[in-house]
Amino acid sequence: MNVNKKSITLPLIFSFLIFSMLLNSMGVIILQLSEKVSYKGLGVLESFKDIPMAVVSLFCVHLIAKTGNKNALTFSLIFVLVSCLALPIVDAFWFFKIWLSIVGVSFALAKVSVFSIIKNNFQDKELSSAISSVDASFMIGIFFVNIGFGTLLTSAYAEYWKFGFWVIALLSIITLLILRSAPIDEERNTAVVKKPGEYKYFLKPKIIYFFVIVFFMVFVEQSFNSWLPSFFRNNLKINSYFALQASAFLALFSFAGRLITSRLILRFHWLKFVLICLAAVFSILIVCQVLISFFYADYKYLLIFIMPMIGLFLAPLFPLYNSEILNNVPREKTHFLVSVVVIFSSLGSSVGSLYMAIIFHKNVSNFYPVFILFPLLIIFGLTFFLNKTPITYDRKPQE
Repeated sequence: MNVNKKSITLPLIFSFLIFSMLLNSMGVIILQLSEKVSYKGLGVLESFKDIPMAVVSLFCVHLIAKTGNKNALTFSLIFVLVSCLALPIVDAFWFFKIWLSIVGVSFALAKVSVFSIIKNNFQDKELSSAISSVDASFMIGIFFVNIGFGTLLTSAYAEYWKFGFWVIALLSIITLLILRSAPIDEERNTAVVKKPGEYKYFLKPKIIYFFVIVFFMVFVEQSFNSWLPSFFRNNLKINSYFALQASAFLALFSFAGRLITSRLILRFHWLKFVLICLAAVFSILIVCQVLISFFYADYKYLLIFIMPMIGLFLAPLFPLYNSEILNNVPREKTHFLVSVVVIFSSLGSSVGSLYMAIIFHKNVSNFYPVFILFPLLIIFGLTFFLNKTPITYDRKPQE
């Protein structure tokens, strides 16, 4: 049984690793194009990924239910494989928009499929552990993409940086081969039957709190993952290579945070983790803002080490919230739940990127930590409502 579980999680981990590298290559793209394109223009660029992701997630639910989660995940990997092969060959800015749209659509398919596979093959705390493990691979993907491209950009082959996406294409081929032989249990009742009031389930207060938290969680994560390199370069005057390496360590700390959580969540209540992590993130951001505002000259390089440590406490939050809700949602509603999560994630990503683009455009990025504190305070408040609000089931007969 343990072998089966590992053989199921391995292709899921590899899939999230691939999409992590693709989605979080925005930090590299922003650095490379910032001399040619304004920050306003780069802020809008992210919407070419997020809007298709949100739209497709609405319509892919019934399709995935009919074709199966494994097939949908396979198609998503094939799409990104072809697009990554094409990106270095088509040397034009407009193709970045098309490429990001393909990545967004593919990730929508992949995320709904992966979370549904986990729901169908794991239960209770095993489910929480599986989600944290898969999400941990998302963080290590950010580490690889920053280290890899950072190294490439400082080498003699810097002008060929886009060919780095061929490595991701190769990893996609390997993942497809592993996925093909994975013993994944599909949901047997795949017929999609619309019932009156079926979607009213997702208007329950606890689910609504969760969706708002998802929006602001991705909002905050996007503010770090895509814009931290630009903050290091513009405000701390660090070259592009070290800016990307600092972001890579943010991802490494994030990976460690999610990996530790995947083990400890089997023993402790999720709310304790969330409150401890939020308190730690608040503390680090406040310390960073004090150093930036009053001790910049003396502690400039200390910031390079302190800010990435936020990942250790920020990264566990998203899988903890996800597992809390996913454990309470009926299996037949999983596809739709994850699709709505993708929509709110996409909106959070786009709005977060626009939010940071405006901050950099207005030259107020010296208050970068403070601007990130605002959405975190909203998450902190909603967490208590999420914990205290039960998911009630409407079982009373209609009068």
